[in-house]
Amino acid sequence: MVAYFLDSSAVVKRYIRETGTAWIVGISHPTSGNELFVASVTGIEVVSAIARRRTGGTVDPATAAAALSQFRQDFVHQYQTVDVSETIIDRAMLLAEHHGLRAYDALQLASILEASDVRASLSLPALTLVSADQDLNTVARAESIDVMDPNSHP
Repeated sequence: MVAYFLDSSAVVKRYIRETGTAWIVGISHPTSGNELFVASVTGIEVVSAIARRRTGGTVDPATAAAALSQFRQDFVHQYQTVDVSETIIDRAMLLAEHHGLRAYDALQLASILEASDVRASLSLPALTLVSADQDLNTVARAESIDVMDPNSHP
């Protein structure tokens, strides 16, 4: 069993077929025994990404509707959410300032760092970030987070 922290670029791949989808589906399948963590804002980001693809015509309306329905169910039942707190906001602001990260990337990174700190205090294994966002991955590695890019698993 592995504990993964998925950013929205990885979560979208579970619901919309693209490079890395099969791998994401495998690690997130309930029988895998893996723990899946996401930042609470991932819900907004994933719904937005799918809706924008529907509006842009790269995903047909029926596929988008099915993806949104399945994601909403999984978001409640399969993902452990890291809620945005004042501590995470403060940490995200420092990360954005120090590394020049986009706002939600800083929030994602602050969330995994906070969750990792809690897990370490409980002697639990570290979280591995799963992200297709190269800027976020680079900074996460600089912050000593293990990273897996789903695009490396076609």
